[in-house]
Amino acid sequence: MSRQSDKLADLFFDSLPYSEETLNAKILVKKRLAEMAQKLPFESLASAYNSLEKLAVLAGYTPEDAFRWSSPAKVIGTKGGARRFRKGRWLAYCIALTCVFAFTALLWTVFYGATKDKEFFIALTGFLLSVAAVALLVVAWRRSVKKTAGAKFDANAYLALREQSDRYTKRLLNSVAVFVAAIFVFEMTELNLYFFGTSKAAALAETVLSNYLFVAIPFFFVIKNLLILRLLRLWILLPDRRALRSHLFGIIVFSALYWTLCMIVMILLRKGITYPANYVFYAAVVFLCLIALYDLTIRKKLCVKNVVLNKGRVAIVLLAALLAGAFFGMHRDTWYTQPYINSVPFVGHDAYGIAYNEENGVYTLTTSGADFTILHLTDIHLGGSLFSRKKDLLALKACYALISHARPSFVVVTGDLCFPMGVMSMSFNNSAPVHQFAAFMRNVGIPWAFTYGNHDTESLASMKKEDLEEVYKALSFKTSGNLLYPYVQPRITGRNNQLIEVRNPDGKLNTALFLIDSNAYTGEGFNTYDYIHDDQVSWYETEVRRLQREEGGQISSLAFFHIPLQQYKTAYELYLAGSDQVTYHFGSNQTVLYHMFSLSEYDSAIFDKMVELGSTTGTFCGHDHYNNASITYKGVRLTYGMSIDYLAMPGIAKHNEQRGAELITLHPDATWDVKQIPLAQIEKD
Repeated sequence: MSRQSDKLADLFFDSLPYSEETLNAKILVKKRLAEMAQKLPFESLASAYNSLEKLAVLAGYTPEDAFRWSSPAKVIGTKGGARRFRKGRWLAYCIALTCVFAFTALLWTVFYGATKDKEFFIALTGFLLSVAAVALLVVAWRRSVKKTAGAKFDANAYLALREQSDRYTKRLLNSVAVFVAAIFVFEMTELNLYFFGTSKAAALAETVLSNYLFVAIPFFFVIKNLLILRLLRLWILLPDRRALRSHLFGIIVFSALYWTLCMIVMILLRKGITYPANYVFYAAVVFLCLIALYDLTIRKKLCVKNVVLNKGRVAIVLLAALLAGAFFGMHRDTWYTQPYINSVPFVGHDAYGIAYNEENGVYTLTTSGADFTILHLTDIHLGGSLFSRKKDLLALKACYALISHARPSFVVVTGDLCFPMGVMSMSFNNSAPVHQFAAFMRNVGIPWAFTYGNHDTESLASMKKEDLEEVYKALSFKTSGNLLYPYVQPRITGRNNQLIEVRNPDGKLNTALFLIDSNAYTGEGFNTYDYIHDDQVSWYETEVRRLQREEGGQISSLAFFHIPLQQYKTAYELYLAGSDQVTYHFGSNQTVLYHMFSLSEYDSAIFDKMVELGSTTGTFCGHDHYNNASITYKGVRLTYGMSIDYLAMPGIAKHNEQRGAELITLHPDATWDVKQIPLAQIEKD
């Protein structure tokens, strides 16, 4: 019977404009009808109370009240309701933001006051201004709310407000959970710094204040969602106040207990935890899963519509999450080639002395008196990702085949060891390839050095120049015993400009090896390559002249860099034209992707300086993966290195004729020669 009496009340009240008064009247009418239904049959009840006026009188109201309820006057429609809601929402945003500012200013005021810092009055002024701003905004918000308190809304406006109430109820509960989690994670992080870092309370306080944004952001959302939900409840009595309070209390207690338990577990297991931050991350993932489970189950008792799927929004969120996950995943170190690297055997070679000058960063290699051989590798292009794993293995195996075949005294890599090019290698990581190749060469056991290429420190790479330099120093000679990376470098343009002196047993200079950074890009356009700058040329000249003075005459030197000089193109074009200005030695250059040469638009002064000084009789570079010609022009032999690349150039993994290395032989009388070692020939043999 009560169900039928409820339907009788709904029949008259559901068509009325919504207001708090009509909602309370409806509840009271249903109560009275339920009482009457105990005494009268439903037919008599329906006959006796067949109008809104009679139902109003039954509940203790007057017929005039019933007329006022049904009157269309002062009823707010969908647009009017949306306009009022937007105004209140923006005021809530402003209040929440100024509250965060005020609390932050208060913390800094207390800190500066405790440390007696001169900025105390600035912080205090900021706090007082923020409090004044909060007060003014609250007054404006209350006036805005007061104007519409008790307003009547038509059916569509009511449904729209009910939808907003559901939305901000869910947002409030979730933001409270995140806020509590942020407090505990923040506290765990800062206490960890306190106990295992600095012990000074002032330093801890300053660190806390500097990292406060981690907590301030969820704090802002809690205030904002609370104010907006408060605004909505002044118009429609949803959700139920008691139920909302119990849910908020439950969320706070659960979140606090969960993170307290996590903190206790971490304290108990702290000796066995190497990276606490990883476990905090795992705990956060579990926490978010538990909150999501609550959202899908228990929370539905509080909302009219608990879960509303907006397909477009879900698709955008999933796509954004996928892109963000891919972006961060492509920055992570991956070690898919490590099992192969661990299995690489030592390659025997002639022993020689290595000394390092701490003052100028120059390595000196003292030969045994026999020929000293240098294997030139270039454009290895390790991606360091799951996507590039197969090609990375091919590249490392190619390097090992060339090294074990040549058994050189020394290895020089002229750039592009890494390929952190995003979708092309599915990696932005240039850290893992460096560690992997360094481990590979440690197992091989042959000393090596390198120049940077344009891809080694790409703009989106996980490590910038400064970070990668620290990695190379950590992996260099004092640690590895075979990577000759200078701990001290000349203060000139470039990421690594290095001089290595190869000397005979009597101490006389055999050959000076100049490893020069040809830099990466000029920033003037897409793939606009840089060049060897004038200050680098000056450094080169200074070092040559210094060695000439010390040796008492002309010296022999070779230069290694990544991006070819413009003279590489000039010499090859003269060779094709049959000119007697050049001498051809071996190899060929190929037209790939509409061009044969990828050069800088700037003509570096280094070549003319080499010709002028007469010291450098050979240069070696990479960059143009299909080019491997060696031609002498103006007394300088310009040699393109055979590349290793399986990854960077489209389709290059299927081509093998350009793949290989060069073996440079330094004779005791300071003369030298070079020969190509094609990988295809080694594999054939």
